[in-house]
Amino acid sequence: MKITQEVGHRERILAILAFPICGVLLILSGLYLYLAPQLPDVESLKAVKFETPLQVLSRDGRLIAEFGEKHTTPLTYEQIPPIYIKAILAAEDDQFFQHEGINTKGLARAFVDILRTGSIQSGGSTITMQVAKNYFLSQERTFSRKFTEILLAKRIEDSLSKQEIMTLYVNKIFLGHRAYGIGAAAQVYYGKRINELNLAEVAMIAGLPKAPSAFNPVSNPKRALIRRDWIIGRMLSLGYISQAEHDKALQAPIGLNFRATFSEVNAPYLAEMVRSALVHEFGEDIYTSGYKVYTSVSARRQNAASQAVIEGLLAYDRRHGWRGPEKAKSLDGMYPVGGLLPAQVTAVGEKTIEAILQNGTAVTIDWEGMSWARPYVNVNRVGPSPARAADIAKAGDIIRVRARKTGSWDLLQVPAVQGQLVALDPDTGGLEAVVGGFDYTTSKFNRSLQGWRQAGSTLKPFIYSSALEHGYTPASLINDAPITFGEGDNIWQPGNSDGEFLGPITLRQALYRSRNTVSIRLLQAIGVDTARSYLARFGFPPDKMPRNLTLALGSADVLPIQMAAGYAAIANGGLHVTPWFIDHVVDKTGKVLFKANPERVCRECETAPATTEPAATEITGEGQNLDVTEPPAAAMPFVASYPVAPRIMGARTAYQMQSILRDVINRGTGRAALALGRGDLAGKTGTTNDAKDAWFAGFGGKLVAVAWLGFDQPQTMGRVEYGGYAALPLWNSFMGPALAGVAEYQPAVPAGLSPVRVNLDSGQRTGADDPRGVNDWIQIEKLPALPETAAPGTPAATGPQVAPEDLF
Repeated sequence: MKITQEVGHRERILAILAFPICGVLLILSGLYLYLAPQLPDVESLKAVKFETPLQVLSRDGRLIAEFGEKHTTPLTYEQIPPIYIKAILAAEDDQFFQHEGINTKGLARAFVDILRTGSIQSGGSTITMQVAKNYFLSQERTFSRKFTEILLAKRIEDSLSKQEIMTLYVNKIFLGHRAYGIGAAAQVYYGKRINELNLAEVAMIAGLPKAPSAFNPVSNPKRALIRRDWIIGRMLSLGYISQAEHDKALQAPIGLNFRATFSEVNAPYLAEMVRSALVHEFGEDIYTSGYKVYTSVSARRQNAASQAVIEGLLAYDRRHGWRGPEKAKSLDGMYPVGGLLPAQVTAVGEKTIEAILQNGTAVTIDWEGMSWARPYVNVNRVGPSPARAADIAKAGDIIRVRARKTGSWDLLQVPAVQGQLVALDPDTGGLEAVVGGFDYTTSKFNRSLQGWRQAGSTLKPFIYSSALEHGYTPASLINDAPITFGEGDNIWQPGNSDGEFLGPITLRQALYRSRNTVSIRLLQAIGVDTARSYLARFGFPPDKMPRNLTLALGSADVLPIQMAAGYAAIANGGLHVTPWFIDHVVDKTGKVLFKANPERVCRECETAPATTEPAATEITGEGQNLDVTEPPAAAMPFVASYPVAPRIMGARTAYQMQSILRDVINRGTGRAALALGRGDLAGKTGTTNDAKDAWFAGFGGKLVAVAWLGFDQPQTMGRVEYGGYAALPLWNSFMGPALAGVAEYQPAVPAGLSPVRVNLDSGQRTGADDPRGVNDWIQIEKLPALPETAAPGTPAATGPQVAPEDLF
């Protein structure tokens, strides 16, 4: 009787449940019949094209910048590290490789949520279901959307392999801070490629899909660390890692190297140059095109240039004293500038300053890092050295700091002065590096390409080259003596920077010692119009050149890139190259859309091979001996397969100017470059009136570089800030690493020059025992007279001499 009652009770329960179960089944069946025809075609996933940004790369493939709404770095399955696959399985779906797209336990949990709350609280989504959602569905949490997700997941599993599904997943998931996919996340959070991450870092990224904001290591480091450690524990329990690996990973710090905009090469000014050019050529669609633009720059040299500009400007800034803390009252809204981090002073000791960074890190500035901070008075004067830290800052101040290699911290400030460096290959014109200012985020003005400034003495080599092409030689004598123009209120009496005059000196000595009065006399002799036409050959705009003798002192306005192109012509032997920076552009498939074909130096093109008689050569083939007569070599120059750079200055003049500019470094105003320990360096310092501009332009090892410092609104930088003091150290800081491992380059001597030992004072030929003798290269038709044939006291006839009235 009892058994019968129990059976009847179960039957009543089943009867009661039958109605809702049947109802649910009917609803599901109806939904299926309604939704199935509307489901998207999952076959489209096999040909999915990821929205990839425009990428700008160095010539060696290092990332400079990305332009687009999203950070993406699509990977193939083979590029996904196995350790990441294990981490994401532990975090999201450890049965991924066993199930058919649906996790029944997770779905049951979601179904209970619907019955209890009317909406889905927990996901219950497998990786396959997340792929369906990410590629086809919205983010709303409703039953119909969930059911559609299930149907799509089943179809995806039927159409794609597990490897294809995993690849789609890791490339699409949003991981915070505009990073879509694990390749981009590795760059954004750690500044590394995904295959360079360690276990702890992989687990951190694997924890982001569940809640990119809540578990974000930048905004919520504590919760992110808890999530990371939980995943590492899951990996151990699933047998994916050993106990030792587990323990080591748990001990690892978060170790972020967060970059909202990531790159491997510090070249923001170049990136903007490329972006602007590509928009002009291809339109606004380039931002999601996936195009890759390979530039001409070297990653190593570009990074060296960026560091050289930063260090050069900071060095100037420290020389001129501490201007005090920043005006901001808190760290809110502040950002790094030129690598200098904002920090708020929390405590001031006798010889230390304690501060806190924006990420909460506490730092200590020791006395070594702040003792430089004598108060700024003006560009020519600083106050007394600080005696204690309280002389420099107080609690609450906002300052700038930077870590030293030793782990200590330096107090620094954002320089008010600006600078630039541009470098190029003198044989092709291809840019090797370009830095348009101290920091792109604070000033997008590209001084390398947009900053018109007076050239100063860096223009003199072109005036002297024109003189060499009009009958002068390096041994010609010109008088370094006072000279006066005009009278009364219109009088002009140019002098030399040292206030002294040396009397008659050789052209060579006048240039490497940068004698202003000699430059003016040379310009008088050749004519202003002749000089202007000559300068125009090198790319200097005539409308920026004055029609008077101040041109001899560099009063023309030039761009640093123009100066680099001009010096390239001297360095390459007298040929004009046009600066360029985009080497080639490829689309997503690797198809080349553009390939640069610039004019370049072709030395063989100017060398005619000797004509030879036909030569008989015996060729053996298939048992037959055949006499073949080869045609004679063509009695014409080598024909290049590329556009050839045109000649704009004589080869002899270029070689002579190279030699003189090497003396600028060996004997003259550029002696600081001797610290680089190379024998092929040549260049010229330049300083404008009141030291408003400081320049150094030079070359060596087949690399030309131009450095400039000055205020954007021209004003004096200080009475000692000459080109050799302010700009040359910056140039050195770049050329040192840029030429590391590069052999010295010594060009061949062109025909028509003869080596002659010349006395620096008289310009006459002299013997090896003459202490004032130098080895020079003179045009064979202008060789100075031998000492025994020259009349006593008569200067050597080595070119046009200055008029007698100009000697006094």
